[in-house]
Amino acid sequence: MIRAARPDDAAALARLQSHLREPSPGLLDGALADGELSPATALVATAEGSDDPVGYLLAVPGDGTTYVAELVVDPDHRREGRATALLSACATDAERVTVTVAPDNEAARSLYRRRGFEEVRRLPEFFEDGAAILYRR
Repeated sequence: MIRAARPDDAAALARLQSHLREPSPGLLDGALADGELSPATALVATAEGSDDPVGYLLAVPGDGTTYVAELVVDPDHRREGRATALLSACATDAERVTVTVAPDNEAARSLYRRRGFEEVRRLPEFFEDGAAILYRR
């Protein structure tokens, strides 16, 4: 099931965020802040028969384009369609969706290609430790 993230998800999402190469804790905190204005929104994938988050997508909407800032699924729940479901839920209102991916993250690159994303360009110094590839759908 996909639902909006809630402030009480903070601890579970912080654990999931630890799996990311370069997380943005401040952006996630802003998206979870109850009643606060934030540039980001978060969606959560939950475990079967539970309301516990096993993945999340952090999106920053813009003028007709939504940027996927973070997408992560717990390693024990990967290959179950959760990332695909999160992407589908994120893209419902956006004309375009963009995301940046490390060139060596073939699992993520494959996911985005399967979901109709096209490689736009390489960003040489996007991450602290190197390049990223910008994808758009």
